[in-house]
Amino acid sequence: MTDSGKLKVKLFADGAELKVIAEMAKNPMICGFTTNPTLMRKAGVSDYKAFALETLKIIGDKPISFEVFSDEFSEMKAQALQIASWGGSNIYVKIPVSNTRREFSGPLIRDLTESGVQVNVTAIMTPKQVADVLNYMAKNVRGYVSVFAGRIADTGRDPIPLMAECMKLLAPHPWVELIWASPRELLNIIQADAVGCHIITATNDVLSKLPLVGKDLDEFSLDTVKMFRKDALGAGYTIDASSKGSSPKSVKTK
Repeated sequence: MTDSGKLKVKLFADGAELKVIAEMAKNPMICGFTTNPTLMRKAGVSDYKAFALETLKIIGDKPISFEVFSDEFSEMKAQALQIASWGGSNIYVKIPVSNTRREFSGPLIRDLTESGVQVNVTAIMTPKQVADVLNYMAKNVRGYVSVFAGRIADTGRDPIPLMAECMKLLAPHPWVELIWASPRELLNIIQADAVGCHIITATNDVLSKLPLVGKDLDEFSLDTVKMFRKDALGAGYTIDASSKGSSPKSVKTK
């Protein structure tokens, strides 16, 4: 299996807990950050701007994506311009591929990117959506398209062929990078790397498993046995082996 130090795919930490963000910012393997309103709410964030400004102090010049949350395109634009003004060239503004009424965000994406705003178009699930978005992204303005490969897999579909197709669509647009979003397990990082995906976002529970990449499976087996033993002792479990229980009854077959 691929050594974690030889991965070509860039690792972005996905989350909203400042303590974890600070830890990840010190990790040389982490190249950037993403967050979203759902993660922020789970982390107890109450002041969006204050959280964003504190995060920017922590991460330095590494790229980060902050998301708009209005459902009206005019308000999305105003929010996007505000977010872009909070920092430098490391800020990307997350724009959903559509609003909740299924209205495509293309015109907004074109308006923002033509104004020089770097966008991260999010909640994408299909290559067609990627193709549509690319038609509206201004040339030579850096941006991301986030394809939610993990959610695609949740539907029983293999995301790998779809992600490979998306990579082909991005070939004529070298200023736009593909993000493998919502991974479910460490294997997804290896898959994203094999497909040639530019970036994969992952939460801390997935990233914490990176040291396991390429681990000898016999050693891993022994470590698992030791874990079971340690936890049983720690819990104080006992079975009185001296008492005689009833012998299992043999089952006769005809």
